[in-house]
Amino acid sequence: MNLMLPTARRKDGEKQPCIKIWKFDLRIPFVHYEWEIPEMIQACVVFMTGSAATAYLQDLFGFTFEMALSIVFVHELLYMVNNTLGDPLIGGWITPAVPLITAFLLNFEGPDRMYALVGLELILGLMYVILGVTGIATKIIDICPQSLKAGILIGSGFAACCGQYGFKALEDGGAGFFKYPISWSIGCALGLFLLFSNGFGKVKFGSKSKLIKLITKAGFVPAIIVAGVIAMIIGECDLPDFSTVTSFWFNPFPGLQWVWNNFSILGIGIPPAHILLQDLPMAIMCYVIAFGDIVGGTAFLEDTKRYREDEYIDVNPDRTNMCCGFRNLIEAFFSPTCTMSGPLWSAMTVSVAERYKTGKENMYSIFGGACTFNTTKWICQLIVPLMALIQPILPLAMAQTLIIQAFGSFYVGINMCRTNVERGVAGITAGAIATCANPSYGLFVGIALCIVMEIIGMSKKERRANVEEGIEIYLKNTRAELDEQDAKAAAKLSKKA
Repeated sequence: MNLMLPTARRKDGEKQPCIKIWKFDLRIPFVHYEWEIPEMIQACVVFMTGSAATAYLQDLFGFTFEMALSIVFVHELLYMVNNTLGDPLIGGWITPAVPLITAFLLNFEGPDRMYALVGLELILGLMYVILGVTGIATKIIDICPQSLKAGILIGSGFAACCGQYGFKALEDGGAGFFKYPISWSIGCALGLFLLFSNGFGKVKFGSKSKLIKLITKAGFVPAIIVAGVIAMIIGECDLPDFSTVTSFWFNPFPGLQWVWNNFSILGIGIPPAHILLQDLPMAIMCYVIAFGDIVGGTAFLEDTKRYREDEYIDVNPDRTNMCCGFRNLIEAFFSPTCTMSGPLWSAMTVSVAERYKTGKENMYSIFGGACTFNTTKWICQLIVPLMALIQPILPLAMAQTLIIQAFGSFYVGINMCRTNVERGVAGITAGAIATCANPSYGLFVGIALCIVMEIIGMSKKERRANVEEGIEIYLKNTRAELDEQDAKAAAKLSKKA
């Protein structure tokens, strides 16, 4: 079911109506796209994933819940920038970078920690915009060796496992396994089962069950809910406290006023040069991870276009870069957040796209699904009783999110390595990134190791041949995996028939 004005209708094969502004396609709700009821309902459940960032801000900066929620309010609002300006991807955190950002920020104390976060988001935003405007992002990332990219991802996974929200001891400030041993373990196990396991993969692939489809679309949110309920029952988390609820709608402006004056470029000014220099390597690592999401999301949407000839989806990585840059720059100037603004929330982009593939009668435009989801998710952050309900489990949700992302980082990072040399370089890079007090030092270790092991003594032609061979192997493995999935689905359908 969708709701829209006649102005949102298009001719078959054309782009969804918009107002063209340079590289951007401005779209207004109802006027240029429909409101999708299924995505609205889904967002009312999934919104708690983004709300978990409040726990992160409270831990690192000592903010009250209301102040942290005010920052998340701006962050969630800015998710609509991408879709409003014509980018069909659903944005998210740069999740694999979150453990690295945590370790990096813990090297600073007092006001310097605020400066470090502001500077990091400022540099990252500028990188996005400059590389998007010039269109040279792809060339720069191509120069970056696969082993270094893999090392950054694997290192972020190690950092999550060893960090505050993983297996760090309670007396050392751990807020993961040793703080919520039972609920954390059950939640992480269930989340990994739903997202990555072979068993559930067999069940959900080709299943016609509405319950299975609903669970699949929700990602690992069911795991967060189950873990939260268990934590409350056994006393690992407090019960919701509704006694402090005095209104239905949350007013973010008192908190934002403090943030603007004390926690943004507007209030504290541009960070000192020595902090910006320390921010630069961390920003590079964040961008390398984010660019991988841009490439993956672009490839996924190109594949999605094959299923619907009635709508032309304009996929433009340069525009994605610029939209993400705008979001990070706005946050740096007004309300910085530790999760950064990334280009892709994989689970929700896939969820919306899968329903979009089923036809025009189910989802008129992919922008309707994406924009409805982001708008509803933002509105949910403002409903005080809803936030009071989930507030006790948000630290637990954050811990689960990072551990599940760690598995994904290992999954992708290890698969990126093609030779034993690359695996060795990636492993040492990952270890350095995860164990150095400042993760930026690990990046320098990885760069030096790449030069010694993969560049010295190799001609440009040989290095190019290695890259092309790696791409061929990756595509071959991907095709083989897809063929295997198709064969299993066909066998399952024939058996039912």
